[in-house]
Amino acid sequence: MKIISGNSNLPLSMKIGEHIKVPLTEACVKRFSDKEIFVEIHENIRGQDVFLVQSTSYPANDHLMELLVTIDALKRASARRITAVIPYFGYARQDRKTGARTPISAKLVANLIQTAGADRVLSLDLHAGQIQGFFDIPVDNMIASPVFVPHMVENYGTGEDICVVSPDVGGVVRARAYAKRLGNASLAIIDKRREKANTCEVMNVIGDVKGKKCILVDDIVDTAGTLCNAAVALKENGAQSVSAYTVHGVLSGKAVERITGSPLDKLVVSDSIKSTDEVNNAHNIEQVSIAELMGEAIRRIHEERSISVLFK
Repeated sequence: MKIISGNSNLPLSMKIGEHIKVPLTEACVKRFSDKEIFVEIHENIRGQDVFLVQSTSYPANDHLMELLVTIDALKRASARRITAVIPYFGYARQDRKTGARTPISAKLVANLIQTAGADRVLSLDLHAGQIQGFFDIPVDNMIASPVFVPHMVENYGTGEDICVVSPDVGGVVRARAYAKRLGNASLAIIDKRREKANTCEVMNVIGDVKGKKCILVDDIVDTAGTLCNAAVALKENGAQSVSAYTVHGVLSGKAVERITGSPLDKLVVSDSIKSTDEVNNAHNIEQVSIAELMGEAIRRIHEERSISVLFK
């Protein structure tokens, strides 16, 4: 087995390698002066089971192209099997036509990854589960609850005083799953109206949150507008405290500034996306590692064992 890392999240790749005791394969991923990507593998991988770790986070297009070029290099070096390990799958929010003459970019990215030569994909909390069906190769979509739930229990406990909150109607299934794991905690939903992309107006809180420790759960936090407005709405409805757990901390634009100035006691994100200095210095943002979860999934895929037991 070989593990190769792209440039998007080298710290996570190193942690994964340490967990499964497989050092990263030496490779050169660099750019020419005109920003063309060049990849060279410095070790023999002929006949090997290769796992390429690369989130397609900011800059999304550069990291996506780097993923594709590296897959092609591995394929031409006669790797036996290539698994694209994509902790954060960029373009996942473009999973359907949202209007006339608009693309389904998640499907396009799936086609590109397959055409490049990947044999299977391992990802984490895809924005929409149906993206697995965009591929004609096996896709393992891990969920972050084995990492987040113990952290929630340690910091907030379980029981009736906990309320898991979905920031929108689309995340109810995720929120209900977390509530069940927290001793059947209560459930609430934020009813919002989004006027245009990356902006929203929180309208109402559905459910009783008065006196509760509210935990917002979501898969992606980008500009943090929804999250911060939801925190304000929960506080106005009598919540004792408001925290949030979001798998992928995109945190673009003024997101960190919004979060640090919001009623959120804490935002917990995974390290599926490499954190910036601004994120690391924020007083109410904490990062937990998914390295063990992804590493164990890689080990089980290599050994042809079930990975569903990791999140039951």
